[in-house]
Amino acid sequence: MGSVVPLKKEINNSYFELKNMLEDRLNNVNQLIKHKLASEINLIHKMIDYHIKSGGKRIRALLTLASAKLCGYKDGSRDVNLAACIELIHNATLLHDDVIDNGNLRRGIKTSNVIWGNQSSILVGDYLFSRCFEMMVEDGSQEILKLLSSTSSKIAQGEVLQLEHKGEVDILEEIYFNIINLKTASLFSAATRVGACITSKNKKEKDSLESYGRNLGLAFQIADDALDYYSTKTAFGKEIGKDFFEGKVTLPIIFLYQKSNTNEKIFLEKIFKKKVRSKLEYNETQKLLKKYNSIDSCFRRAEHFINISYNALNIFHPSKEKIILQNLTSFSLERSF
Repeated sequence: MGSVVPLKKEINNSYFELKNMLEDRLNNVNQLIKHKLASEINLIHKMIDYHIKSGGKRIRALLTLASAKLCGYKDGSRDVNLAACIELIHNATLLHDDVIDNGNLRRGIKTSNVIWGNQSSILVGDYLFSRCFEMMVEDGSQEILKLLSSTSSKIAQGEVLQLEHKGEVDILEEIYFNIINLKTASLFSAATRVGACITSKNKKEKDSLESYGRNLGLAFQIADDALDYYSTKTAFGKEIGKDFFEGKVTLPIIFLYQKSNTNEKIFLEKIFKKKVRSKLEYNETQKLLKKYNSIDSCFRRAEHFINISYNALNIFHPSKEKIILQNLTSFSLERSF
C-alpha cells in the first residue's frame, strides 16, 4: 500500500537540493543548448540569447538528469543531451504559447513576441524544435525518438483542445484534465521516462518513472492554475490573472462554477464569453473563489496526484536522488513560483 504524502508547513527545499546535486550536469545542459542554438542569423541569435538569459526553473531538464542518476547512469553524456532536448521542446512551446495567448510577461520580463513580434517568435520556436529533433537523431535511440516526437504531438493537441473549449465555464473536469495531461504532464512524463530509457532499464522501472513524471506534472499544473489567482507578480514571475484575462477556464473556475448559485453562474458565463475582462471582474471572481474555497479544492485534488507520484518511486532502492525526487512532489504545491 502506498504512502500518503503530508504537506509540510516548513520550507521544502527539494527543488534547490536537486539543482545543487546536479549543478555540474545542468551547467553542461545549458552550455549544450547555447552551442546547439548558435546561428549566424542575427535575429535568431538575439532572440535566443534573450530567451536563455531570462532563466527558468529547468525543472524538466533536472527531472531527466535525476531519473538517469536514479537508474544508475554514470558514464557518457546522453543524459545531458536528452535533458537539453526536453528543455528545447519546452521553450519552443513557450514561444508559441505567448503568441497564442498574447502574453506580455514571462519569467518576470517582457515576452519575445512583445519585443520582436509574433512572426519572429513562431519561427524561432520552430527553430528550437528543429534543433531538438537533430539532437534526438544524434542520440540514436528509436525508442527515445518515438517518445519525444509523440510528446511534441501531444503538446500541440493539448493546445488545440484548450482553444476549442476557451471560455466554457461549464467545461467537464475530464476535459480539463485531458488538456493538462497533454499540454503539461506529457512532457514531465517523457522527461522522467527518458532517464530510464538511457540505461536500458526494464519496463517496470520505465513505467514507474513515467507515472512519477505524469502525476507530478498534473499536480504542478494545478498549482500553476491556482497561483494565477492568489500569488503575486514578484513571486510568480508571470502576469497575475493571466488565465482569467485570456478567457482560459482552469480548475479554480471549474470548481467555482460547480458550487455557485444561479446568479453567480450567470455572472461567470457572461464574463468568460466576453472578449475582454476587466480588473473589477477579476476582483469579483477572486471574492467568489474565496467564498467557496475553490483554491483549497484545487490543492486537495492535486494531493491525489502527489501521492501517486510519490509512491511510483517505491520500487527503487533508497538513495539521495530518490528522497529528493519524492520530496519534490509536495514542493509542486508548496512553491510560490
